[in-house]
Amino acid sequence: MSEKGKVNWDNAIPSRKAKVAILGLGYVGLPLALAFAEQGFLCYGIDPDRERIQQLNAGKSYINDLPAAELKARIKSRQLIATSDFSKLADADAILVCVPTPLSKSKDPDFSFVMNAADAIAPRLKLGQLIIIESTIYPGMTVELIGPRLEEKSGLKAGRDFYLAMSPERIDPGNQKYTLKNTPKVVGGIDPASTRLSALLYQQIIARVIPVSSPTVAEMTKLLENTFRQINIGLVNEIAIICDKLGINALEVIDAASTKPFGFMTFYPGPGTGGHCIPVDPIYLSWKMKSLNYRARFIELATEVNAQMPEFWVNKLRDQLNRKNKSLHNAKIILLGVSYKKDINDLRESPALEILKLLLEQGAKVQYCDPYIPKLDLGGKIFRSVKLTPALLRKSDCVMIATDHSGFDYRMIKSQAKLIVDTRGVYHRLKLGA
Repeated sequence: MSEKGKVNWDNAIPSRKAKVAILGLGYVGLPLALAFAEQGFLCYGIDPDRERIQQLNAGKSYINDLPAAELKARIKSRQLIATSDFSKLADADAILVCVPTPLSKSKDPDFSFVMNAADAIAPRLKLGQLIIIESTIYPGMTVELIGPRLEEKSGLKAGRDFYLAMSPERIDPGNQKYTLKNTPKVVGGIDPASTRLSALLYQQIIARVIPVSSPTVAEMTKLLENTFRQINIGLVNEIAIICDKLGINALEVIDAASTKPFGFMTFYPGPGTGGHCIPVDPIYLSWKMKSLNYRARFIELATEVNAQMPEFWVNKLRDQLNRKNKSLHNAKIILLGVSYKKDINDLRESPALEILKLLLEQGAKVQYCDPYIPKLDLGGKIFRSVKLTPALLRKSDCVMIATDHSGFDYRMIKSQAKLIVDTRGVYHRLKLGA
């Protein structure tokens, strides 16, 4: 027995007797749940999406790089229990919150999922439980909103009756080199005990854990990481625009600059930023700064530059067609890839969707090919992925590469397409010519 309740954490974690609940089974939560189950913990995977739960209990993985065989084995052994029953939160010793934190239609942070998670936990909160927030939130939210909400609705006190920490997710879908297990984990608790126990728990599944002094430092760490990327992508996208106006190849310039062994880090331009982190996280920081009467100018400018890249590439496509005496209106366009990055099935904030929308608005006849996205709903209009064949390419006026999936036959595409607009620099990278 610990002084705070029923769980003797120093024994329960190393012995794998602690029960873990993962709230939210998306790209972050499901790999975490599987990792804990693989290490011998009984893990409850909780998600309100019943279709997801049905897939998991049938042994199917809806995440491309998560092995279905391993998932099926853990489900079958009951080491991983997938459920929509939120009462299981009361059975867990540790609860990890991995719910989405998207942007609203007005591009403001939407905290409803996180606060709903806190509301689901609070009436089931018990003495000695460990609560860890993995969802991306603004600096200060754990101590300003989440902790007080848990206390108010449970009658328990954070730091006295239960442990509370923040450990921002660092999942990079599709990355085969840096996975959950070998990507260092930052964790900051509201008190030293919360930090220590959170770190001890993560050390069972992750090679290196970095404790920091507070949840706010942990929250800010995540926002800095992705703001850094957003700003540098914005810079290199602007360089691409500048080079286009100068009539030189931006990719050649970047490759030349990359030969400098110090003081330069390579980023490449593209159609914009997408996914659940880079286009979203900096806005959380900018939003918070507005409440403190400060304007985050670098963030706003980078966001603006990246947001205009779909229009830049559509204009490039129109100009290329014009050189061939072809109008974009009624032009037959094949859009290659609509997910936000290569070799995954995630559409969140994908710049390809904005490109598709702009092309349709200008009267183009657009089809798309994406082996990871068989069907697409764009504002109520349903599109289905087409099979990329030499005949289809020859009938099209232009192919635009929006997402550079590894499975595309780029040599065949080049040999058959009348015109290629390559937003990802595929042909430069493969040295196949434009």
